[in-house]
Amino acid sequence: MALAGFRAPAQSTPNPRPRIASPAAGFTGIAAGENQGTLNPGSTETGSAGIEARPPTPESIIIGFVGGFVKRNDQKHEEIRFADRIRERYARVHAEVYSNHQGALAFRRILALLDTNHDGILTASEKQNARVILYGHSWGASEVVELARELGKDGIPVLLTIQIDSIGKPGHHDSVIPSNVARAVNFYQTRGLLHGARDIRAADPARTKIIGNFQMSYKAHPVRCDEYPWYSRLLTRTHIEIESDPRVWSDIGSLIDEELEENPWEPPPLSALSGLR
Repeated sequence: MALAGFRAPAQSTPNPRPRIASPAAGFTGIAAGENQGTLNPGSTETGSAGIEARPPTPESIIIGFVGGFVKRNDQKHEEIRFADRIRERYARVHAEVYSNHQGALAFRRILALLDTNHDGILTASEKQNARVILYGHSWGASEVVELARELGKDGIPVLLTIQIDSIGKPGHHDSVIPSNVARAVNFYQTRGLLHGARDIRAADPARTKIIGNFQMSYKAHPVRCDEYPWYSRLLTRTHIEIESDPRVWSDIGSLIDEELEENPWEPPPLSALSGLR
């Protein structure tokens, strides 16, 4: 499936933008928030267009993190609404959102989901078959990298990490992507009191592809953030504009489409994942 609608970045960067869908879409061909009537795993029903559902695929795990002191169920934040759309689109995907101080809880949840025989011990095969995608905004983006690093210490690969205006938490190194991550992308803006890391890099470029560091600008094309408190709109407006930007979420949706539909990933050997830092 070819991804249509290449769009140039708001401001030029040294890296090319990913191939993306229309800015109005949260995923290729699906408008943000549109209910597509996703079928249950194993269903043989057809959708509204009469197209037979594709066979179930191995379950993937997508974990999101909200920023600041946001609660994991605060529906005005796009990270949470995006997880809802993931669940609508992919019947075999497990998607959850956590607050950024719940990294340990998310880690334990991933281990439990990977333990397919429910014996409390992850086998080499269960680790090797992991299909994990992580995304987050602000402190949540910093937690994305920290969680990926912790998974790497247990020999668990990560398909993709996505950082949106990443603000490093104390003791975290959110600009260095650990080598158990196959691909990583960073979206950032540079204005206001809070603005994210401009550059992420791979700890081992031979194992991790940095898709790009993409600068977004809202001076000429502001994003409405009416649901946010007045003080957030006053003090950290551009930081929440990038969180709410449909262009950013369209890009993210397309990248996830690539991972789950087009490019089955063959993780590196487990021996290459041991002892990661």
